[in-house]
Amino acid sequence: MGPSMLPTIDLNGNVIIVERASVWLQKVSRGDMVVLTSPEDPNKQVIKRIVGMEGESVTYLIKPGESDECQTIVVPKGRVWVQGDNIHDSRDSRVFGAIPYGLVHGKLFWRVWPASRFGSMCNV
Repeated sequence: MGPSMLPTIDLNGNVIIVERASVWLQKVSRGDMVVLTSPEDPNKQVIKRIVGMEGESVTYLIKPGESDECQTIVVPKGRVWVQGDNIHDSRDSRVFGAIPYGLVHGKLFWRVWPASRFGSMCNV
């Protein structure tokens, strides 16, 4: 895992339970952190946060840290818009666009380790 979800998820030492039922039942929503197949490398699994669901408008910074220029898109049917929490170091929908919902495999549910951060990953 890379730095795209810092500081929410550390670069090393995290043990997180991922549940798949929400994805199968199409019960993931904006704000959920999910595991997905990278649209850039089908052999790689990544973690991102859902920022927009199909039909929703998403406004995002095109080049965070370099300019305040924004763009607004409407997420197409059957797709979701995902972004890393570390906006300055994340390859996400700002680069590859909205991803097919079928690439989403699970929703982060519970952090088991480190013990100091034990607890639900919902609403984090």
